[in-house]
Amino acid sequence: MARKKKDTEQKKKVNTDGIMGLVGSTTEQPISETLEFNYMPYAMSVIVSRAIPEIDGFKPSHRKLLYTMYKMGLLSGGRTKSANIVGQTMKLNPHGDAAIYETMVRLARGNETLLHPFVDSKGNFGKVYSRDMAYAAARYTEAKLDKICAELFRDIDADTVDMVDNYDATMLEPTLLPTTFPNVLVSPNQGIAVGMASNICSFNLREVCETTIALLKDPHHDILQTLPGPDFSTGAELLFDEAATREVYSTGRGGFKLRAKWRYKKEGNLIEVYEIPYSTTTEAIMDKVSDLINSGKIKEIADMRDETDLGGLKLTIDLRRGVDPDKLMQKLFRMTPMQDSFACNFNILIAGMPRVMGVGEILEEWTAWRTDCVKRRLFFQIGKKEERLHLLKGLERILLDIDKAIRIIRETELEAEVIPNLMIGFGIDEIQANYVAEIKLRNINKEYILRQTKAISELEKEIAELRDILGSARKLKNVIIKELQQVADKYGQPRKTEIIYESAQIEPEEEVEEVPDYPVTLFVSREGYLKKITAQSLRMSGEQKFKEGDALAFSRETTNRAELLVFTDRFQCYKTRLADFADGKASQLGDYLPQKLGFDAEEKVVQVILPGDYKGFVLFFFENGKAAKVPLSAYETKTNRRKLTGAYSDKSPIKGILSFDTDVQLAVYATDSRCLIFSTAQLLPKTTRNTQGVSVMSLKKKSLLSHVVAVEDSGITNLSRYRTRTIPAAGALLKEEDSADKQIAFDV
Repeated sequence: MARKKKDTEQKKKVNTDGIMGLVGSTTEQPISETLEFNYMPYAMSVIVSRAIPEIDGFKPSHRKLLYTMYKMGLLSGGRTKSANIVGQTMKLNPHGDAAIYETMVRLARGNETLLHPFVDSKGNFGKVYSRDMAYAAARYTEAKLDKICAELFRDIDADTVDMVDNYDATMLEPTLLPTTFPNVLVSPNQGIAVGMASNICSFNLREVCETTIALLKDPHHDILQTLPGPDFSTGAELLFDEAATREVYSTGRGGFKLRAKWRYKKEGNLIEVYEIPYSTTTEAIMDKVSDLINSGKIKEIADMRDETDLGGLKLTIDLRRGVDPDKLMQKLFRMTPMQDSFACNFNILIAGMPRVMGVGEILEEWTAWRTDCVKRRLFFQIGKKEERLHLLKGLERILLDIDKAIRIIRETELEAEVIPNLMIGFGIDEIQANYVAEIKLRNINKEYILRQTKAISELEKEIAELRDILGSARKLKNVIIKELQQVADKYGQPRKTEIIYESAQIEPEEEVEEVPDYPVTLFVSREGYLKKITAQSLRMSGEQKFKEGDALAFSRETTNRAELLVFTDRFQCYKTRLADFADGKASQLGDYLPQKLGFDAEEKVVQVILPGDYKGFVLFFFENGKAAKVPLSAYETKTNRRKLTGAYSDKSPIKGILSFDTDVQLAVYATDSRCLIFSTAQLLPKTTRNTQGVSVMSLKKKSLLSHVVAVEDSGITNLSRYRTRTIPAAGALLKEEDSADKQIAFDV
């Protein structure tokens, strides 16, 4: 016992020492190596083996599920419990039953995700257009392969695709499915990998097949002529935009606008929405409409409810009396997901490498891959026929002397010598001799042998035809075209998504807010207080009131609809309208801009500009002697953005911001009492807002640019002394008569 206790103590000591050794020693490793060895394998696995579809239109999870169902005989047999399918699929996909079943749900007919479902389902599989409608558990639902899956597995046993070991090397699985049509464009696919994503919309099967056929016949075919746009399982309307469509077709990126379908029922004064965009759900629409009603932005709706049932999707909107349904729907299209966009990102794995391709390039890649599949099938068929031909030619030799064959077999003493003796006796090889030896006694007659050998000429003819197809690019194309035409004729369906062309589109009208326009005078103080005073109020008012220590920075006559650009010391610009400010009086302090516009903490106003029609320029002067000339149009935004970051360069403190419509003369001052006069025409406009600009004033050591004013406001009498024709320049020392103090803050 004492010895055992001693051994235990020694083990504890060794373990403790080992831990202390590990804790006490650290090894530095560059972050780039950590990412390369630890993160990159995971990232590549997600990209290649999980999230991005391949040229057959499937992700690995889809392919493993469908192949398992194919091997279970569910292409021609009856349905089986989904739980059974999920369990069998785990032989190929070890990611858990929940993930496998979710994959099956998406492929099922009941879920309505795909235009052409691959799983013929029975039971509740949820709906793609519903966020909250849960699908039933796998033990309650049944499934089998849909008929169209015959086109996925056609000739899969004819060596058309590579087969690889599954994760534990107990069975083989295909790397791709030999689809006879471009399923990559027919079935929608969405996936998020590491650093990249894929979002492929669905197209009509018949249109895709016709487009592929047209491209095979003429590589310069205009795709838009046969493929007018995507087709979605949820129907709705596609607002056709030729430029946007061609961009998606050529680059693989872009988007399509979709709009819900609706009908007005006069009897109940209600609207029924029966098809919605593929990219949204009924719950998202209901939530948005509810928010708009509660906020008072929509007052035309008395009630809205979801009446979706076994008959299909239906959202019912009860209207108030006197409401125009067309105008209400235009408003709903503008303010809710009833009109939505489908963003395209055609990212597909080609030979293990992700590539973003347009429709034409995808079909070109699919055609090349399908051609390779057809070639492999032809090689396989030729090989099988040649094997059969070889056996029959051996049998033909026997026809010359059946009695001799029988005599050789009867006179051979040892069974092992039968094959060699037949080979010697008839000049045939071992494979042929084995075939002859295995013929039943009842078949050793001229009738049987003649019937078998008659097939020799037919086999030779078939082999010659197959080799002829294999050697002709034109005939290979014809094979693919014939198969595509068969698929289109057998499985083609009318479009579900209706295309609304420009002539038929009713674009939702923007609701223009009626803002009254009248003359006002704008007052801005040094500390950032703004007052907007009408002409009548200004005539009746007395002296302008300001906060203690504050003073007027500038005033300007303008109108109530004018826009304002407020530049701050944090390199940001806030956009606002004078109409957003209440009319004030001279006796009031006014609105504090940092609070009104929601400035960041400690952020201060540097300059306020009235941009007008955004035709002029803004000039930024920095402490380091540089100046940047930026077009006002750079601050014009089509959206309602109220805050622009990176409004000007942050490389040096700002010392002056001026705006002007035409070029003017400016006086620039330095801290060492130097002054420089130059024309803004000497500065070239810059295309970016946060440009550092160019040097205007050559500063002496420890000298900085202090401020800038317009020449007419400078008080300088001898202008020629400070004027320069080229920049940068050092300027000249100010004379006493030219160095009067000037008020320059907030100058516009």
